[in-house]
Amino acid sequence: MSKRTALITGATSGIGLSTARVLAQNDFNLIICGRREERLRKLEQELRGYCEITSLSFDVRDKASVEATLGALPISWKNIDVLINNAGNAHGLSPIDQGDIDDWDAMIDINVKGLLYVSKAIIPGMVDRNSGHIVNIGSIAGKEVYPNGNVYCASKHAVDAINNGMRLDLNRYGIKVTAINPGLVETEFSMVRFKGDKERADNTYKGMIPLTPEDIAETILFVITRPAHVNISDLIIFPTDQASSTIVNRS
Repeated sequence: MSKRTALITGATSGIGLSTARVLAQNDFNLIICGRREERLRKLEQELRGYCEITSLSFDVRDKASVEATLGALPISWKNIDVLINNAGNAHGLSPIDQGDIDDWDAMIDINVKGLLYVSKAIIPGMVDRNSGHIVNIGSIAGKEVYPNGNVYCASKHAVDAINNGMRLDLNRYGIKVTAINPGLVETEFSMVRFKGDKERADNTYKGMIPLTPEDIAETILFVITRPAHVNISDLIIFPTDQASSTIVNRS
């Protein structure tokens, strides 16, 4: 059986990076995508011994760039079996009345519109082949709303709704759609949210054991290797120390 091809957005760090490594070692060819070209090239070199791999540098917020870059894929890379919509960010953690509009724009543009732009470019090929699997990386913030999370939570609630809409609309084409919604995962996420404030970022995980990016990557592998008749549509993953967005056992 020939290897399947997976396209991963946000592949230069965190969950996306770990997912690329796990899939490369488990019989997937890869299209890795991200904004940081140097990191993409380094990852490409690292994984070339395991699989066929190519990298694409673009910002998911840039509709024209997404369309042009994905539209220019060579024929040999056009048949994408698995799309992993991983690119996303949180910016700031402020009450709604003190929120930064630029932060709001960034979260909506990356988490919602970016996911849609990439999906729009890939779905037609899946429809033509009557097969494919889309994995949308959401968050517990898409299931709950927590203090000061306002717009970030809204963006992840949108991902949850889009995931459900995709599953309904693409059902007739045999395309699987899955949402994976993690709780606390230790990545660059908090450093980005707190704009490089390491103390605040570290406090996010203080006194508890968070999930690792590898935990989510291994879950993605499990989800996309189920038998053809099985679709895991919606999955929430917490570290054992976390019970909800606001209840964390910090011993």
